[in-house]
Amino acid sequence: QVQLVESGGGLVQAGGSLRLFCAASGRILDRSTMGWFRQAPGKEREFVAEIRWRGTGTYYGDSVKGRFTISRDSARNTGYLQMNSLKPEDTAVYYCAFDVWGRGAYAPGEEGYWGQGTQVTVSS
Repeated sequence: QVQLVESGGGLVQAGGSLRLFCAASGRILDRSTMGWFRQAPGKEREFVAEIRWRGTGTYYGDSVKGRFTISRDSARNTGYLQMNSLKPEDTAVYYCAFDVWGRGAYAPGEEGYWGQGTQVTVSS
């Protein structure tokens, strides 16, 4: 099992920056992946970014490419999402997710785990 604790959300003006944190504990493998997703009111959940726990390999949703950066500190078991040039349309609850086997499915019950979510609000 994996426990995820997110932090770092808040209110920021358009054009500003925020950094989200996701502390992971439990069953973490080199092949595991950590992802960030977001969900705005009335909208479907959207993929934001993903990183492999060891080695290289990062992936981004089209709407955040060039503005957001995902990273992780394996020694601290912590993942990060640096969000720059924020826009009002980035407003959402952001969720950290972890896939133990690195399949990218993040399916609960199949070694996929989710954090509680953190609110990010970008004012215009």
